[in-house]
Amino acid sequence: MKGEFGWMRWFGGGLELEAGAGRMLRLPEVSAAAAVFAEIERSRAHLRAWMPWLDRTRTARDTRRFLEANAAAYRKGGGFSFAVLEGDRFAGMVGFHGFDAANRVTSLGYWLGQAFCGRGLMTAAARAAVRYAFEQRRMNRVVVRCATGNTSSRRVPERLGFVHEGTHREAEWLYDHFVDLEVYAMLRREWAGDRAQGVDGGTAGMHSGCK
Repeated sequence: MKGEFGWMRWFGGGLELEAGAGRMLRLPEVSAAAAVFAEIERSRAHLRAWMPWLDRTRTARDTRRFLEANAAAYRKGGGFSFAVLEGDRFAGMVGFHGFDAANRVTSLGYWLGQAFCGRGLMTAAARAAVRYAFEQRRMNRVVVRCATGNTSSRRVPERLGFVHEGTHREAEWLYDHFVDLEVYAMLRREWAGDRAQGVDGGTAGMHSGCK
């Protein structure tokens, strides 16, 4: 087994996506709870600035409940999150808040442990997730909403070529105050056109994350 937590134990033979340069997205097993929570704890102060769920995640049991719900949502065709792996290390999560099958719209959220920020990992992970949404789930529109002040999170859709569509004023309650959200979106035809022309918005939550 590899890595601090032996990731082969918590990521079985389920859904996985290549993100390039030894990076993978994998559907996490419930048994990954201790490893996921450990990264949350290491990065708690960093994540808490923009992640409204941090104060509700106090033990590995809380994380286990999230992973159980995540697995159930995936089985039912609902929104779910991938674990982001860099080599044999768990780094964070990226996922979909839901899939609107009638209108073919989804939205993306993500977070990354502090030690993994600043080297293009989340940009690569989000790129793989967006590709999955368009090519596997047949979505027509992918949306990312980021707090106005969360510049690291905003860089992800900007590097991927998403269109900034505007600002939702005081759209999210963050602990003790409202924050504005910047809205970015990518359409299927835009994504396909960029790929055909060789355009790649960057190389290698939940509203928050790092590049």
